[in-house]
This record gives sequence, C-alpha cells and structure tokens, in this order.
Amino acid sequence: MSQSPPTIFAPQRRIALRRRARALQTRPNAARYLLDDMVEDVIERLAFLRVEPRNALVVGDIHGALGRALAAQGAEVTRADPAPMAGEIGLEEQLPWPVGGFDLIAILGTLDSVNDLPGALIHARGALAPGGLLIASMVGAGCLPVLRGAMLSADGERPAARLHPMVDVRSGAGLLQRAGLANPVADARGLDVRFGSLAGLIADLRAQGLTSVLASTAPPIGKAGLARARTAFAAAADADGRTREHFEILTLSGWRQ
Repeated sequence: MSQSPPTIFAPQRRIALRRRARALQTRPNAARYLLDDMVEDVIERLAFLRVEPRNALVVGDIHGALGRALAAQGAEVTRADPAPMAGEIGLEEQLPWPVGGFDLIAILGTLDSVNDLPGALIHARGALAPGGLLIASMVGAGCLPVLRGAMLSADGERPAARLHPMVDVRSGAGLLQRAGLANPVADARGLDVRFGSLAGLIADLRAQGLTSVLASTAPPIGKAGLARARTAFAAAADADGRTREHFEILTLSGWRQ
C-alpha cells in the first residue's frame, strides 16, 4: 500500500506567499534576479538543444517574460500558477494536471515547496506530448548559508525549523528517473548577491516568494533573537560592510519518450 507524502509545506500558506510576491513585484525596483536567471537559462537551454516548441506550458512565470519570449519564437503559450491571475490556469502540481499535450513544459521556482515532488514530476511528464521536454528550475540545496547561520544564532540552544529543506543535484537526478523521464539531467549553478543588512535580504526573499511556507510554524524569534541574527549576519560582512549570500539554482530536465 502506497504511503502519503509527509506534509512539510502548508498549501494555503504557499498560495498566500505567491500572491504577496506577485503584489510586491508591481513595485518599482522589486527584486527579481532569481526568476530572471531562470528565464534566461531556459531560453539558453532551448537554443543549445535546438528545440523550437509549437505549444508550451509555462508555470510560475510571474512577469510573463518566458511566455513572451516563447511566443516571439512562434509557440502557443499556456500560462499556469498555483496562485493564478487573469489569463492563467490554476495548477496544483502534485495533483493530476488539467492540461496536456505540450512540446515544452517550463516550471520556474514552484517545485521547491510541493509536498509530493516525485508526484509533481510524474504529472508533469503526463502533461507532455511524446518527445516533449520538461525543464524545471528551483532553489536547491546549498542556498542561503549565511541566513541559516543567522537563524541558528537567533534560536540559540533551541533551534527551530525556519528554512525549507531543499533538493540537491543527486536527489534531483533520481527524481527524474523515478518520474520516467528519458535522458534526465540535473545540474546546479550558483548566484551570489551582496546585502547591506539582514532586512534587505529578507525583503528580497519576500519579493521573490522565497520565505517560509512550512506546515510547522516556528515560534517567534523575539527582539533578543533578532538582535543575535542581525549581529551574526553583519559579522559575515566584507570589508565594505556588505554580506555576500549564496543562492543555488537547481535545474531538472528530461524528455517524454
């Protein structure tokens, strides 16, 4: 008898977080460098593979940048999101998908917070046409080492779960094989960003939909804990007073035979 996946993430918190991020993205100079990097990477991969999809499903494309680029190449683009807006399909990735038959499915930054990632990849494969390509990008293991250290300093002797567990390259490759995708490829690339304060990092994470949606709510940090976190973050600063934080972007790709 199959077992249900553990409930690590709260679906309603996940939807609320994405709605907040989409609202924040309407502000001038909103942080969007992670999504921009994912969009650029998908376009580069398609060019390298010489793939010119006729119909594509794009999930999590908050600004529509990838959808516009694919449409400019002649593709018919369907947009979807766990928190859909006008013109998008609502999509719960770990349940059977309401659409299918796509030459390309590109998923940007949503699979890192689904409870059943193997199931989500299986459903994505089912939505591909034979010979179709899946490219899924998300934040992966190795992200935010400075913030993780700051949170440990904040909690002291009683650390709480505040940051998401993340998938590494090796596990990602295994998930692709488990989903039945051919020629599976999992790779990761780093992106370093410098911040003047812990508050600046948190603001960027909120704007890009990367704050916690864990089902188990951690206790409040409190003023003393926040002060310890700020001190730890500042202690990692360079000589110019800015702290370098690391993001790891994991990309999974494979084909439906």
